[in-house]
Amino acid sequence: MKEEEKIFAGKMFDPRKQELKDIKHKAHAACQKYNMMDEFDSDRNEVIRDILGKVGNVFYFQGPVQFNYGCHTFIGENFFANFNLTVMDDGKIFIGDNVCFGPNVSLMATSHPLIAQERMGLDEDGKTTMAEYADEIHIGNNVWIACNTVVIGGVHIGNNVVIGAGSVVTKDIPDNYLAFGNPCRPVRPITEKDSKKELILPEDREHFSYNLNCII
Repeated sequence: MKEEEKIFAGKMFDPRKQELKDIKHKAHAACQKYNMMDEFDSDRNEVIRDILGKVGNVFYFQGPVQFNYGCHTFIGENFFANFNLTVMDDGKIFIGDNVCFGPNVSLMATSHPLIAQERMGLDEDGKTTMAEYADEIHIGNNVWIACNTVVIGGVHIGNNVVIGAGSVVTKDIPDNYLAFGNPCRPVRPITEKDSKKELILPEDREHFSYNLNCII
């Protein structure tokens, strides 16, 4: 079984095997190039598109951004990520439509054994043997993940969810909930009482018509 196949099968793998290093090097080089480009450069998006497993027609990464594999991440339509997105996509990561991330969001679809000897060894040639395993991350549609949030492998975040700033998401979050904390917990459902439509000026009503889902 190839190392990448071991990842997807939920088995232990060695991230330092050349097979995986080659995939990661392509992603790392693309991120480095992307992060050095001007944010108005029309060619910028194609640098990221080229390494991702999938991404919609409309997306924007403010940058800097860092993907570990890139090709293990699958993103829907109308995606936005603010500064300093880190994606450890050893395991596959699935992100739905109309999703936005605040600054310093980290998606961590990888882990190491807790027992030290299982985690890291040293062979007879003096080379480190590193052991990892990975669980997928699933993020639904219409999700906002606020700044400084960490999402751990194995987590499913439902549709229409808001994750509050500074959260560490270690367990599933159901649809239509506001959740926050460390560890992150569902706090309450999001309802019409949370509407902020009254903050929209009359002259901006047409501009925000798609947000309001109303007839102008």
